[in-house]
Amino acid sequence: MFRVTLYQVFNPEISIDIQAYFDGENVVIKGNDIGKKVEEVWRDSDYEYVTTILEDEVTKLYALMQVKEGDKSELLKVLSEKFNTNTCYSEIGKFLENNHIKTDGFSWT
Repeated sequence: MFRVTLYQVFNPEISIDIQAYFDGENVVIKGNDIGKKVEEVWRDSDYEYVTTILEDEVTKLYALMQVKEGDKSELLKVLSEKFNTNTCYSEIGKFLENNHIKTDGFSWT
């Protein structure tokens, strides 16, 4: 499975880990926030969130990122270069929406 870390931070207040990877031909963007700061906002110390770009929509993503279709590792590399801050999950969501790429997603605490 191809996988890259988009953003990661670990400190006494919060730990954030956001990764992108392929699950078959689908792209999954998954994050997990844990810690005291998370509990202050969500009343639970663990917050997880996932966006899945299904295979038919991934084709559009290859074109937008100017990556040869099927080059999974290059697509993930380009995503990690473009989206790599603590707001990357939101930024990716806006990017996908603005480019009419449909996704499935959910979050839970």
